[in-house]
Parts: sequence; C-alpha cells; structure tokens
Amino acid sequence: MTGPGWRPGDSRPDLDSMVRVDQAGEYGATRIYAGQLAVLGARHPAARIIARMESQERTHLKTFDAMMVERGVRPTLLQPLWNAAGYALGAATALMGPSAAMACTAAVETEIDRHYSDQLRSLGEDEPDLAGTIQAFRAEELEHRDTAIAEGAENAFGYPMLSGLIRAGCRLAISLSKRI
Repeated sequence: MTGPGWRPGDSRPDLDSMVRVDQAGEYGATRIYAGQLAVLGARHPAARIIARMESQERTHLKTFDAMMVERGVRPTLLQPLWNAAGYALGAATALMGPSAAMACTAAVETEIDRHYSDQLRSLGEDEPDLAGTIQAFRAEELEHRDTAIAEGAENAFGYPMLSGLIRAGCRLAISLSKRI
C-alpha cells in the first residue's frame, strides 16, 4: 500500500528512524518532567499538572520501547545525553519558576506537534498502526501544549527567547536522534 502522491522513485519513510527518534523524544520528555518535579516538589500546585503529563509521556515511551523491540530498531546512541540534558532542562526551567516550566512544555510540544505532523504526512496510508499511534500521541502532546499555555507559559520572563531556544534545541535533538 502506498501513501497519497507516492510514485516509484520517490523516497520512502525511514521507519526505523521514525521509531528511534520518537522513542528518544518521549524519553527526553520524561526526563524534562522528572527534573521539573524534582525542583518544584510534590506540593507545588503545578506538580499535579506536570505529573499527569509525565504519566502520559511514560505511556508513550513504553509504547515506543515495545515497538523498537518488535521492529528490531536500535535506540539512539545519544540516549545518555538526552537523559542528562532533559533532566537539566526541566530542572533549570523549574528553577526559573512555574511559568518557565510551562513555557518549556509549550515549546517542546509545539515542536513535537510539527514533528509528528511531518511524520504523518510522510507515512500517508502506509503503516496504519504506526500512524494511529503517532496521531493519538500527537493529540495528547497538543493537550500538554494547550495546558501549559493556559497555566501561564507565555507569562514566563523572556518567553519568546526561552521558547525559541528550547524549540531550536528540540529540532537539533530530533535531527541527531534520527541518525545517531
């Protein structure tokens, strides 16, 4: 089965790369939230919201972990870096305050929406199970973004710059995790 507009000679989606980068992204998200929760503590009003989003990200991660085993896809070699970088980003933004923690979520989820949308376009009608998983997770990521904005993400000091830096970092992480 082919996707819409696919013709012989067109490039096909690299499914291993897709699964690898998606697993790495979900792993990074769990680390960001772990860093935020470590700084904010369980009693902070934002902690309940962050913990709920982290729980959903753990479910996404488990799904992609299983998919990697199923499909024989190796994880990114950068996983140790994403462990430290994700936790550090989460902790640093939480230290800046709850609105900065939410700004981090809004920025990350904006890029993940773009990334998942690109993957869905690339898949077309190929791989309906993978596309269905990506679509379901994309909806939850958009919910996280919208929640973060409603919780004051845009009120963070230097929001445009903070958001831009985090989004650029996400794009770099996506690019590297596809290949390495």
